[in-house]
Amino acid sequence: MMTLKDKLGQLNLLKGCLLATNFYNFETLSGILSAAAERKSPVILQLTQGSIDYMGLRTAVSMARSAIQEYGVEAWIHLDHAGSYELVASCLDVGFDSVMIDYSEWTFQENIAITRRVVELAEKYGANVEAELGYVAKLGQPKENCGFTVPKEAQQFVEETGVHALAVAIGSAHGFYKAEPKLDLDLLREIKRVTKIPLVLHGGSGIPLATLVESIHLGICKINLATEIKDAFMRKLQEVLIVNEEIDLRKTFPYAIKSITDLVSAKLDVL
Repeated sequence: MMTLKDKLGQLNLLKGCLLATNFYNFETLSGILSAAAERKSPVILQLTQGSIDYMGLRTAVSMARSAIQEYGVEAWIHLDHAGSYELVASCLDVGFDSVMIDYSEWTFQENIAITRRVVELAEKYGANVEAELGYVAKLGQPKENCGFTVPKEAQQFVEETGVHALAVAIGSAHGFYKAEPKLDLDLLREIKRVTKIPLVLHGGSGIPLATLVESIHLGICKINLATEIKDAFMRKLQEVLIVNEEIDLRKTFPYAIKSITDLVSAKLDVL
């Protein structure tokens, strides 16, 4: 199978894009891979520190690898928003295909320094490295703060770190939006012109489909989906449990799994 680094490089030339979806348990993993199998679409499976703490590192990776094989899907495992070099090293050791080091809230020079270290480490594993530059509000952080990626800084960052993919701040945020987000597509076009590498859009939940399509044409090669995954699963589960006294979770969870499959299928159709 092609490495994720090579796959993103290929998509970068073809103006294509991969959907990167976070999973939190077997049920969300199953729903994602069911959609990918039905659509015959490649997909990135993402784990955060919180999900790793919840499931256990080796358990989560083993489950994902087994499920990828079971569903016959082209897929890669990616570490999302790592806050430390140590976490990155642990994930690479157990076989992650890709890692993201997120020092976007540190100084520009600190971000460069840690990203360069991670790139050097990942080379030993043939792994893809993603970093972030600018302010993409995380859950609980104010979405009104401005901190868009500066093209000149992005160019310097890529040159000095050798990073393979860059998450950019162009108006998206993690979590749901109170109003329809307005992405700065002109800024995206300029960042792409000066960096040339695959760009990543975080905060994909809730962005209009037409905007996602246009962002792909302008250089986004990876779109992250997390909040909508959790929301779809829990809303369907709550809906079913209100009118259902079934105690066998094997008969209840499939409804929520299907909600994930439907959601991911719709996103894959766009990509």
